[in-house]
Amino acid sequence: MAADSDPESEVFEITDFTTASEWERFVSRVEEVLNDWKLIGNNVGKPPEKGEYTSGTWEENSREINFADFKFSITHHYLKQESVESEEKEDGEEDAFPLAMQDLLCMNNDFPPRAHCLVRWYGVREFVIISPGANCEAVISESKCNLLLSSVSIALANTGCQVPLFVQIQQKWRKMYAGECQGPGVRTDFEMVHLRKVPSQYNHLSGLMDIFKSKIGCPLTPLPPINIAIRFTYILQDWQQYSWPQQPPDFDALLAGEVGGVEFGKLPFGACEDPISELHLATTWPHLTEGIVVDNDVYSDLDPLQAPHWSVRVRKADNPQCLLGDFLMEFFKLCSRKESTDEILGKNSVEEESKENSDITQALSKLTEPTAVPIPKLSVSNMVHSARKHIRRHRRHDQSPLNNDVLNSILQYLFPDSLGDKSDSNEAKATHSNPGGKNDQDKDTEDYNLFNLLKSAPSDSLTYRLALCVCLVNFYHGGVRAVAHLWQEFVLEMRYRWENNYLIYGLAAGPPDLRCCLLHQKLQMLNCCIEHKRARDESRKESGRDRKDTTSCENGLLGPESGRQGGSGGSPGKSWDSWSDSEDEFYECLSDTEEMKEVPAEGAKGAKIKPEGRLQPHGKLTLLNSDESLYIPITQEPAPMTEDLLEEQSEVLAKLGTSAEGAHLRARMQSACLLSDMESFKAANPGCSLEDFVRWYSPRDYVEEEVTDETGQTVVRGNLSARMNIPGNMWVEAWETAKATPARRQRRLFDDTKEAERVLHYLAVQKPADLTRHLLPCILHAAILKVKEEESVEDISSVRKAIQQVTSHTSKHLRHPIPDYKKLEDTINQLMVVEAIIARARSLKAKFGLGKGEKGEESEGLEKFVGSLLEEPEVSVIGAGRGPAGSIIHKLFVSAQRLADSSDEAALLAPLEDDPNRLGGPEDRKPMGGGGGVPDFPPPAGREILLRTCVPRPAPYSKALPQRLFCVLMREEFRLAGAFSSDTSFF
Repeated sequence: MAADSDPESEVFEITDFTTASEWERFVSRVEEVLNDWKLIGNNVGKPPEKGEYTSGTWEENSREINFADFKFSITHHYLKQESVESEEKEDGEEDAFPLAMQDLLCMNNDFPPRAHCLVRWYGVREFVIISPGANCEAVISESKCNLLLSSVSIALANTGCQVPLFVQIQQKWRKMYAGECQGPGVRTDFEMVHLRKVPSQYNHLSGLMDIFKSKIGCPLTPLPPINIAIRFTYILQDWQQYSWPQQPPDFDALLAGEVGGVEFGKLPFGACEDPISELHLATTWPHLTEGIVVDNDVYSDLDPLQAPHWSVRVRKADNPQCLLGDFLMEFFKLCSRKESTDEILGKNSVEEESKENSDITQALSKLTEPTAVPIPKLSVSNMVHSARKHIRRHRRHDQSPLNNDVLNSILQYLFPDSLGDKSDSNEAKATHSNPGGKNDQDKDTEDYNLFNLLKSAPSDSLTYRLALCVCLVNFYHGGVRAVAHLWQEFVLEMRYRWENNYLIYGLAAGPPDLRCCLLHQKLQMLNCCIEHKRARDESRKESGRDRKDTTSCENGLLGPESGRQGGSGGSPGKSWDSWSDSEDEFYECLSDTEEMKEVPAEGAKGAKIKPEGRLQPHGKLTLLNSDESLYIPITQEPAPMTEDLLEEQSEVLAKLGTSAEGAHLRARMQSACLLSDMESFKAANPGCSLEDFVRWYSPRDYVEEEVTDETGQTVVRGNLSARMNIPGNMWVEAWETAKATPARRQRRLFDDTKEAERVLHYLAVQKPADLTRHLLPCILHAAILKVKEEESVEDISSVRKAIQQVTSHTSKHLRHPIPDYKKLEDTINQLMVVEAIIARARSLKAKFGLGKGEKGEESEGLEKFVGSLLEEPEVSVIGAGRGPAGSIIHKLFVSAQRLADSSDEAALLAPLEDDPNRLGGPEDRKPMGGGGGVPDFPPPAGREILLRTCVPRPAPYSKALPQRLFCVLMREEFRLAGAFSSDTSFF
């Protein structure tokens, strides 16, 4: 007893039965999600319209929930519809069937072509799925499946949710679902069977009807009518009777170099294979009853030609090989190459020459022995041509990436002026001003100005043609080695033209266009240098002729200027061509002593400074200090600059800092052009003041106002603006330091020789990868134009929208200072998709006999039908098998069947007779599968049978509730998806 009374020996074990288990927590989480999505209570809605499941918008919400440590994903799928008005909700009965049960019997959206599989099998517009998480194993065991279904049933009962709730079971690829839907006094169970093979007794309608009747177990006699909808799908894969309409490029001509200049300017387009792999014909019997049709293991009434409804969809080939896409991708791959031109083509000529002269014993004798130096051959152009000959001599003919014929064809396409006399100035000007033969109207079009959006180059420019040639050479003639060879020849041609004063063909006149790519700007800069050099040489010749013709100093100085004023066309004071030079290439400012010798001192009594470099009077303005007219001077043009030079200049100016000294130095660096114009103005207007210069150069900085003088009269007086009167103003400082020097004797603002050498060096050091990056905008520009041209023939609205999107995205990426080449690759992929769509349109038009120039209602209907096939998932065939499109589809299947019949070898060559009786009644046609002839259609690849009825279940006195069974019969799949409703109040 003592032991029993010991408190330590008494142990009480308390079990708390109020603690929630993991299963209860899971059910609670499901209920919480259903409440958050407001899926509680009865939902009222109008029946879905015909085709709404395909054309409507489906949306989904998703959450993650856990069952212990096992993750599930719960997803709500629903068709977005307009909300039903409150009045309709009030009118709705409290005990009305849930929407899902109503949808089971709805016939407006049977066999939707684009929807979730549960929508196709059960016809529901809203449902919730609980499926295992992404990296979780499937729910396979029966106990786990039953546990999930129990959880679903409890959650639906607790919340009053009337939306069907499904659970995904078995492996995901099997698409197996089980679920439940609850309503007031009713419940629908969703069940599924999935097998690999079709059981022989259920391979026809009668066997499936037996399953359905036994499942619903209706005790009523006679049984209520069962509504039947049947769809058979036939697949056409054999297109041998129709040749693929794409014309392949002439590879022999391209490889042999027999390509004219026109061919190099064209990008290829189209698919190399048929982009349409299959045509699926769905023949549908939408409303049948049990006694109307016979389909058993012996005989079938289901003839596709007699089906009241036909619909077609096409299966597109996965990533068809397309010519334009291949060209673009091969060109784009060059961007990642690292080799330089010398590394690709081998060592340069200097190294080869040093190997030839590597005999060490002759080294001293070569240094000491006299050698004749041919002076005329020391020009750079001659060195270039000797280098070109040396390169070709040391590169064997079979090692040259581009043979001479191909290379000459390319160079003639790039430089058509090389066929004529380059020295003809008139021809040079004509080719320079209008290289592509485009008139002003053509240049105003959107396509021509596309270069502005893409920062490429005009479609008639040399840069654009060079990009096309590089792309074609890369694809056809040896890849990166051929590109390096072409680029080397191009740079040599540029050097030759600079040395010989030949303008570069295909470039617009004027300074570099900053809207274009950098390579185009560099070529324009080189052309500017050639223009300046030619103008200087011509001025030197004219000046020399004037000296011979006259001994007058005045005529010698002013003659060339006055003779060129008319050619300036009234330009606003910038006329480089008007300068006259003497023997030197260009003049620096003369020294002070030389100025004093030529011009009398300004302060000398009675001396008058002679004006120089006048262009024309500036209206009626006169100098403030005298009655002399104010003349506009001949000035130097500001130095043209490319965007990289502008960026360099801005970086240098930014590095000067914000200090007073840095700001002053920055202002002086930027005032070179201002100082030059001041000197020209002083030379043209002796005795002028800063106010006179400001009146011409910056009229807003000269403020005039009316004042009353001492005599009481109103006069107009002018003063410099406030910013001009700031102490230390750069304009005042520059005016004080400026000398009266005409533009022709000033130091050049633009040193064309130096800039030309910089451009040529820049071109010479470009690697093939650098060249590709420079030309990529032009190639994308050409590709977009090509796609636009091809689309205009086919007239596809979706392609037009896609082209606009591609152009917009490409413009945004190319205008970025550092383009993202991964995004540009995506742009190329988008262009490939567009090319494939156009190729599919052509393939379908060829198969349906369009494009032959025939017009009429029938051809217009076919064109509309083909256009719908490209843009819609499934297209109805007007008139089914007896309509224009249906008869063509029938012929396609008949031809494929004849070709597939190996016993009839002559059918491969015999044409299909266009027999109008072929589409006759059943008496003119053998039954499907019967007789010894070849059937018109192959066995159906898929059969879908939908059975619906409304019967009381489980008892005869229960409510009449909807029952549905969807059957899928394929070669390697047999699926039954049943929705069976029962009355939970009267059972």
